Amino acid sequence: MSAPDDDGPTGTAWPVTTWQGWQHFATTPPPQPPAPGDPRRSAEERLAYHSAFVTVRTPAIDTLTNNVRTLMILGQHQQTTARPSLIVTGPAAAGKTTALLHTGRTCHLAHTRQHPPPGPGMRAPVPVAYVLVPPAASAKALATEFARYLGIPVTGRMTQAQITDAVCHTYNHTGVRLILIDEIHRLNPRTTTGAETADLLKDLTERIRATFVYAGIDVTTTALFSGVRGAQLAGRASLVECGAFPARLGKHEPFRELITGVEAALDLRAHQPGTLPRHAAYLHQRTAGRIGSLTRLIRQAAITAIYNGTERITKTSLETIRLDHLAETHHRPTPNRPTTPRR
Repeated sequence: MSAPDDDGPTGTAWPVTTWQGWQHFATTPPPQPPAPGDPRRSAEERLAYHSAFVTVRTPAIDTLTNNVRTLMILGQHQQTTARPSLIVTGPAAAGKTTALLHTGRTCHLAHTRQHPPPGPGMRAPVPVAYVLVPPAASAKALATEFARYLGIPVTGRMTQAQITDAVCHTYNHTGVRLILIDEIHRLNPRTTTGAETADLLKDLTERIRATFVYAGIDVTTTALFSGVRGAQLAGRASLVECGAFPARLGKHEPFRELITGVEAALDLRAHQPGTLPRHAAYLHQRTAGRIGSLTRLIRQAAITAIYNGTERITKTSLETIRLDHLAETHHRPTPNRPTTPRR
């Protein structure tokens, strides 16, 4: 079976968990900050820009990209056992999915440069697949997600084994080389359903000639690394940590450097460079050092600044932004509890 063609919805109508959606994501140039000398963007253009925003390069992204490239070469000619894999782990809002998608895009573009389509009307290479683990996923449901990515027909009468066979055949036939599996923490091998799903993943890693990269919240503390199945996974997978940025690390201030990079990407007409780094301590307390919470806070503040015409971000304007509940709970001071006097 060949890869699906591009007939049907275009642009963002296809989710990134389908080949059409992934191809659009990977080949569409990411947003870029304004360059000196560029014509001024309209308010609508700048609102759209801050909504999408740039991907701020982090050490985790660089580590993941380099390790994926190495493992893809390492497992290229491996035939008898599952290829070595990677797990991206860390707390919520720490940038795991962003790192996963950025690495996938990099590998996609590198592969298509080296292996362009044979000619007009011929199918494009399918180097990367991106799959989400459904909540409480059964093995059949996860196999169906793999099938959906490449548009493999699945009927209600098909067994899990039949879907799996079709997936393995099609993924190998279309040349998928990298498989990204997000939300892996949703699997619980301690349950019957979770154990069957974990066994399916092991089967797929042995039958599909691709490198597997997983991402999930605090994976090492979940049941994924427990028992016999967990030992198998731990023996094949390396960890890449996407943690919160520390305020200080030796002589360096990683979080302040991160803020500086985010601020440099803003497109506001009255914002003073250096304003946000000066509030690094406040921003670290507000976001617990999580890049996801930080970029959301600054993007919301930038959009508000365009709407209200101030065109700048201040600490006062940041205070008016409601952030994700995790960050707000962390930031909220603990009320003083009344103490009972001793008798």
